[in-house]
Amino acid sequence: MKDFLQKLGKSLMMPISIIAAAGIFLGLGSVLQNPDIVGEAFVSFVAVQNIIGFVRALASALFGNLPILFAVAVTIGLAKKEKPTAAFSAVIGFIIFHITLNYILGLNDLTAETTAIDYLVSNGASQLDATQIASKYEIVLGIFTLRMNVFGGILSGLLVATLHNRFYDIELPMAISFFGGKRFVPIITTIVVPFLSLAMYFIWPILGNGIEALGTIIAQAGIAGTFLFGFLERLLVPTGLHHILNQLVRFTPIGGVAMIDGEQTVGALNIFNTLLAQNNPDLSVMSEATRFLAQGKIPFMVFGLPAACYAMYKTARKGEKNKVKGLLYAAALASFTTGITEPIEFAFIFVSPVLYIFHALMAGLSFLLMDFFNVIIGNVQGGFIDLTVFGIFQGIDTRWFIAVIVGVFYAFAYYFVFKTVILKQNVQTPGREEVVEGNEVVIKDDGNIGQTIVTALGGKENIEEIENCFTRLRLVLKDATLANEPALKATGAAGVVKIDDTHLQVIYGPQVEGIALKVKGAAQFEEK
Repeated sequence: MKDFLQKLGKSLMMPISIIAAAGIFLGLGSVLQNPDIVGEAFVSFVAVQNIIGFVRALASALFGNLPILFAVAVTIGLAKKEKPTAAFSAVIGFIIFHITLNYILGLNDLTAETTAIDYLVSNGASQLDATQIASKYEIVLGIFTLRMNVFGGILSGLLVATLHNRFYDIELPMAISFFGGKRFVPIITTIVVPFLSLAMYFIWPILGNGIEALGTIIAQAGIAGTFLFGFLERLLVPTGLHHILNQLVRFTPIGGVAMIDGEQTVGALNIFNTLLAQNNPDLSVMSEATRFLAQGKIPFMVFGLPAACYAMYKTARKGEKNKVKGLLYAAALASFTTGITEPIEFAFIFVSPVLYIFHALMAGLSFLLMDFFNVIIGNVQGGFIDLTVFGIFQGIDTRWFIAVIVGVFYAFAYYFVFKTVILKQNVQTPGREEVVEGNEVVIKDDGNIGQTIVTALGGKENIEEIENCFTRLRLVLKDATLANEPALKATGAAGVVKIDDTHLQVIYGPQVEGIALKVKGAAQFEEK
């Protein structure tokens, strides 16, 4: 189950990467079309504004089609082999899922026309009741269906991935052998997915009410709920399951529900981006959405963790400072600019429970303070880019300066706490590891880091699966105990995590994508 959830978490990050980039374009577009920021003269340039409007339309289209992006991403991420076939089947499964729901709804006289607010009001329903009924449905790829948002994509993606892994290599009798193997996956998808739709027709209203109730509890908890989210989000980092928690607040009622231009919008990130695309967004609604977004991360990602890196550098042994300077500088820069923090976090969370808990508490406090002071900075990463694009560029109403002020205090707090704990408890952060005589590892690296890592993993015959997320090389080995941890760290890894006897994660930071390709090449690893 842990392996499945980790793969699911990684899969959910695939669409988030493009969404984060699209969000930056939306943010820049809203700035360049705001006369209070760029002036009336610039806004009056019709040709330039048309280009900006086109870019915003493209970015908005990505947000409007998130469900199918998630369906494809989940299927690709969970498919063991034949990933192109899995992606093709995911699209088929997603369309069939909603077509089936559309047909069932039609049998019960539920259509886009009969659930429209005006139609319901004209037939005696109150405005409130009509709005609540209409909010239960949406149009996806032109298909009228239940309003399931990204859950519909995730559910259909999970089912298609399961069918794919079970049947992609099936052998059929000679007479129908043409339909065997990977060709069978779209066929079985077409047969099985309608049963999921039928089940969800009855289950989703109950599940949806439950999710909304949970969202109401967190919303009613106020800043306490915001603190709990921030605390748990960092506490789950070692497991990789924080991605799932993030998706729940970004795309489900747990992150909020808002009526925008008469349409129900669900999830903190969806609400923020929908409002961002407007010329005069409701800042009070946007503030409620952003309390789960980038603003809570900025104080500890832009200020706190880079200061922790400096503390680790200052406490390193004299002979080791030059060796760890590059590692800590790169890790601090990644956290500061983009909000990628794992290269720093994995330098201390496994060697110091005190620093781990301190970091999680400070993260929760950061989210709480940004909520308390009504800061309005959205998007997903939390680095200086988000601070600039969604805070500073959006004007003083975002109260971005609060994040900076709190961040300065965070820098001092992280530096002194890290330095004190490291020295008093002799924490083995980078540059302070124990040196065992006669046990020195010598790595022969002729410039081929891929082969070096494969050797450190016990050879290519010990490798069964090679994956990666934003910062980690995720491996399934026949025997994880054969992996040489010091040798892996010598290749530049910030840390090595042994999940169990077969699962291993090596943290390399943002450059992991290229490293994964080199390791696959050296291991002659093919995803057929």
